[in-house]
Amino acid sequence: MKNRIAKTLSLIALALMVFSPLCRAQAQIAGDWQGTLSAGGAQLRLVLHVVAAKDGGLTATIDSVDQGANGIPVTVISLKDSKLSLTIDAVHGTYEGTINKDATAIDGTWSQGQPLELNFKRVKDQAGLQTRRPQTPVKPYPYREEEVTYANKAAGNALAATLTIPPGKGPFPAVLLISGSGPHDRDENLFGHKLFLVLSDFLTRRGIAVLRADKRGIGKSTGDYANATTADFVTDAEAGVAYLKTRAEVDPHKIGLIGHSEGGVVAPMVAARNSDVAFVVMMAGDGVPGDQITVEQVRLLDEAAGVGKEMAAQNAGEERELLALVETEKDRAALDKQLREKLAAMGVPEAQIGASIQALLSPWYRFFLVYDPAKALRKVACPVLVLNGEKDLQVPPAQNLPAIRKALEEGGNKHFEIDELPGLNHLFQMARSGSPAEYAEIEETLSPVALDKIAGWILKQ
Repeated sequence: MKNRIAKTLSLIALALMVFSPLCRAQAQIAGDWQGTLSAGGAQLRLVLHVVAAKDGGLTATIDSVDQGANGIPVTVISLKDSKLSLTIDAVHGTYEGTINKDATAIDGTWSQGQPLELNFKRVKDQAGLQTRRPQTPVKPYPYREEEVTYANKAAGNALAATLTIPPGKGPFPAVLLISGSGPHDRDENLFGHKLFLVLSDFLTRRGIAVLRADKRGIGKSTGDYANATTADFVTDAEAGVAYLKTRAEVDPHKIGLIGHSEGGVVAPMVAARNSDVAFVVMMAGDGVPGDQITVEQVRLLDEAAGVGKEMAAQNAGEERELLALVETEKDRAALDKQLREKLAAMGVPEAQIGASIQALLSPWYRFFLVYDPAKALRKVACPVLVLNGEKDLQVPPAQNLPAIRKALEEGGNKHFEIDELPGLNHLFQMARSGSPAEYAEIEETLSPVALDKIAGWILKQ
């Protein structure tokens, strides 16, 4: 999945291209094409790799450079005259484009919920596509790195992970990193930033062992990602804690959890029912149910994109109505009909309504909408560090930090610290506005202020 498709044309295939108009067209389209998609205020660079196969057909993959997602398979690719059509099932996307006469550009439309202009140009050198990320560590590291696998026996899946161990005898305090929502690998690769690689490197250099794993069904881990909920990821995290306890280099009484975004919901859920967890760090973790966060996200992201306050509030209200349908209507046929009508009224193209409904009714999303993080937070007895960026528009601090404080206090936890870090966004980068459109543009992966705060707090526990 993640490896690019690379095939070499045989001499026979090359000879056929001289005589076949179709093969000539294939020869023209084969190669690498780069385009930029403007979506939700973000500028996402895409690279289309097209390969002419020996059987006369075409295969293709797409890289989303700024999201760190490479080798996304194109399910169907067809070329008729100068018209190119792509279907990408993995992201419920389609593309329709027209190739110019000298085969140097493709102009067309990307559809994934709504139609967006997407034009490609042929590229020969992709080196310039990689954005500078100065914090990404470079080998050799001054510590030990080990590839490991451990089992979640209850779920029947295996988690592939990296364990980094500081130099010296130990035993060392240790943390398990838990990533946010989405099909993340162990580095939590987002917009070209390897958040968890940077974080694990920083902590390991300061004497803390770190375990980070590919999510179930992602990378080298096995399991069913598509049907998993936050509750399922809790059991994967528990398997990680159990594995750390087996390592002689790790102090079994000093094993903690660091969760980012959804991981900041998973971590308290694990700690609430496992006395083996010595501490928890919540990085942009939720304090209220997902339906409340989603509505506020719509309002704040619209305003950040330049939408007027009145229109942003109206859009947030429509989102609230949509989510209320998902939560309250129990009859599936009736729900499907009402969602179709609502989505159509909101301007979602007919071709994308089915995929939108599928996402709204997925097990993960339905759990996310109604789960109240306060339930677990009231049961967490170990020390907790709660961090949010002042400019976080995805998990807004004004909405979530008071709720987290209230839940911890109601549970009687007297060992917690809550900090709203000035100028930082959802990824804990120093940001101008906090808009997701800035994530890829910012060279910084994680603010040194946040890194120092996390490491210093852990070492005091």
